[in-house]
Parts: sequence; C-alpha cells; structure tokens
Amino acid sequence: MDKGILKNVAINFFGLVLPTFVSLVTVPSYIRLLGVERYGVIALVWTLIGYFSILDLGMSMAAQNHISKALASNDADESARVFWSATWLNLVTGIIGGLIIYFGAFLYTAYFTKVSPELQHEVYMALPWLAIAIPIANVSWVFAGAINGAERFGVYNTNQTIGTFIFQLLPLGAAWLLGPSLQNVLAAAVVARLLAAALLGRSALKVLNLRRMLPPQLGVAKGLFNFGGWMLIASITTMVADSLDKVFLGTGLGARFVTFYTVPQNLVTRLNIVPTALVRTLFPRLSAVGRDHADLITQQSLEFLNGAFTPVALVAMFVLGPFLHLWVGNEIATIAAPVGRILIVSVWLVGQANVSRIMIQSQVNPAVAARVGVFELPLFAAALWFGIHYYGLTGAAVAVAGRALFDYGVLLWLSSIRARPIALDMLAHLAFLLLSLWLASFLPSLSLAIAAGAVVVAANVAWSITMTPALRDLARSLLLRLNPRKSA
Repeated sequence: MDKGILKNVAINFFGLVLPTFVSLVTVPSYIRLLGVERYGVIALVWTLIGYFSILDLGMSMAAQNHISKALASNDADESARVFWSATWLNLVTGIIGGLIIYFGAFLYTAYFTKVSPELQHEVYMALPWLAIAIPIANVSWVFAGAINGAERFGVYNTNQTIGTFIFQLLPLGAAWLLGPSLQNVLAAAVVARLLAAALLGRSALKVLNLRRMLPPQLGVAKGLFNFGGWMLIASITTMVADSLDKVFLGTGLGARFVTFYTVPQNLVTRLNIVPTALVRTLFPRLSAVGRDHADLITQQSLEFLNGAFTPVALVAMFVLGPFLHLWVGNEIATIAAPVGRILIVSVWLVGQANVSRIMIQSQVNPAVAARVGVFELPLFAAALWFGIHYYGLTGAAVAVAGRALFDYGVLLWLSSIRARPIALDMLAHLAFLLLSLWLASFLPSLSLAIAAGAVVVAANVAWSITMTPALRDLARSLLLRLNPRKSA
C-alpha cells in the first residue's frame, strides 16, 4: 500500500482522536458552570446546527472531488473557480438557513419547550448568535473540503485541532468571566467558530495558492450541484437510517430500552475513527487517479482495513462486557453487552462498506451509491420492526448489522472491482469476529476476557500476515524500521 496513503491515514487518525479527547475532558466543567438544564439546551443547539449541515447541499464533498481532479491535471484556474463558486453558494444557503433556524427556534422555544421563563428569555437573547453560526459552519465545510481535496491532511487536522481547542475553551472562559448565561456561551462559541473558519480559510487560500477573489460561475455551480445533490441524498438517507433503530425501540419497547441500546452503541461507534481516517484519506486520492489505479488502491485499502481494524474490533468484543460492568453497573451491562457485541460487527462492516461507497462516488457515479441508500431504507425499516417486535434489543442490533452487510455486498458489487478475493478475505475476518462474539458471552471475568482476546487477536494477525502479501510486506518494513541493523 502507498506509504503516502498510510502516512495520511495516521495523520487523520490522530486528528480525529485529539478533538474527541478535548471534548470529553471539558464536558464536566461545562456542566458544573452552566448546570444540567443550560448544558442540555447548549447540546440541543449544537445538535440542531449539525442537522442543518444538509444546507451544505453536498458542496464540500463536491468541491473536494472537483479540486482533486483539477490539481491532478495541474489546472489551477479550475480549482480556483470551484473553490470560490462553492464558497459563495454555501454562504448564501447558510444565510437562508440562519434565518430559518432563528424564526423556527423562536417558535419552538415559545410554544413547545418546557423550560423556566428565565431560561426562555436567555434562549431568545442567544438566537441571533445561533443564526450567525449556520453560514459560518457552511463556509467552513468548503474550506475543509478544499484542503482535503489537495490532500494536505496535516494542515487540515492542525486547524481542526486548534479550532476544537478554541471552541471548547473560549465559551468556558466566557461562562466563568462573564457569567453562565446562554447568550454569553453561544456568543463565545460563535466567535470561536469564526476564528476557526478564518484559520481554515487562510490555509485553504494558501494551499490552493489563491490570490484573488472570483465571483460564482454558473457552469461550475451546475457541476457542483450535480455531484453534491447525490451526496446530499446519500447523507440524508444515512442520517435517517442511523436514527431509525432508536426511534423504533422507543415507540416499540419504551425509553428504558433505548438507554440499554444507546449506551453500548455510543461506545462502540467510537471505533469508527479507524475506518473514517482511511475513508477521509482515500476520497481525494480516488477522485484524482485513473480507474485502474483506483481499483488497486481500493483493493489494498480493504485488505489493510481488514488487517488493521479487525484486531481492534476483536479486542473491543472481549473487553466490552467487563468494561460496561465497571462503567455503568451490572443492571445495564448485563443487557447492553450482548447488544454491543453485535453492534461491533456492524461498525466493522460499515467501515468496509464506506470504502466501496467512496470508490463509487469518486470513480463511477455518486447517484449509484445514493440510490442504494434510498432503496434499502424501507427494507431496513421493515427489518427493524420485525426484529424489535419478535426479538427486542437483539433483533434491533441484528437488523443494523444486516443492513451493514447488505451495504457491503451491494456496494462492492456495484464498484465493479475484483470482488471475489476481497469478499473471501472479508469472510475470513468475519469468522473471527463471530467466533469472538460467541466466546465473549461465556467469559465471566476481565482476566479471562483479556487472555481469550489475546489468543484470538494473535491468530487473526497471523492469518492476515500469512494470507495477505501486502500486509506481510508492510509488517516486514515496520520490523526493519524498528530494528535497522537487520536492513544493514
């Protein structure tokens, strides 16, 4: 596998880990300063802004795709036209979204929320800042897409980490110095977002060597919309599908069972950092290269993901149960652990399916991948209803894993690469996961889980090195680096 890709995967991995760590560390301080109710409102506000990411209309991914192609063909003028057209379009849609969220949040707070009059007044005072945050976020996504399109992941992740520090610490400082009101916290958060956007924008201009501002161009905008529209549809169907399991559980079994399900789900979903780092690295590269080279990169990437991600998933499979018992207590852990182990399989499958998905989006047609999501959505809803109705939490988890397996198989087939060796490699690693799922359910203590996990992980790594020449070569090069005398 290309050393440049491996280097960028490592950069993206640490770029995803550091902001997550910062967020986890600062949450207790926010709760102490703001109180549970105010912090809950803040959390809802940023969740709402996250949902308004649909106003991006797929422009950031479209810009990344088009800029990758332009830079690969040394067309600096085209990359400039794409950058400025996407930036102006996202600024306009962001302003429209800001106005919608301002009036919508005003009506929602006035008539549908159950908060104290004092807190309601604070929300009203903070709404202008909330509206301003939408266009800032919208434009930031284009800046990020441009930097990633140029494969300057070190620049992007440095900005992302600095931006996360500012975003987490500036509102905290405002709450401490000026008072823990929503207006102060949201105003500081928007200022932090603005500073982070300015840093990203400056880096994007420098990376693309842009020295003058251009107006939006209709032809470029049409091409961006053609690509971005299908990316938007794919994002919406994924967003809906990812929330259906919790909605069906809440309506079918009650809120108590949603807790038993979401506790392990939120935990194991963090494993996504590994495949996300790979996917973020691959998208601009696959957009820029020819089809034959893209096929080779995709095959090697799936082999690498099996070899690198499966041991991580196996460790999680064995330690999940004991960790949940220590973390949330026996009542929740006893019910949640078996569900969490099944969800680990689904996270593992989703990571691989996403590699095939970006192959289709960058090399075939983004419409193909989007149509798969639209087609499977009613099937997934039916499977969820059946699974929850007859098998409860386990049925929901199996339905989610089944959807991931369906995605993997269909997207691999539609990518039109040599699927047979890839599928056989996947099935071998899947067998290790299913064996571990069965074994972990019989291990009562952490020491036994660690011992069994070590044996299975060692066997899996040995299998990967034996059966996959690319991974064997990678392991040999790593050993030579650790022991330079052998290479002398």
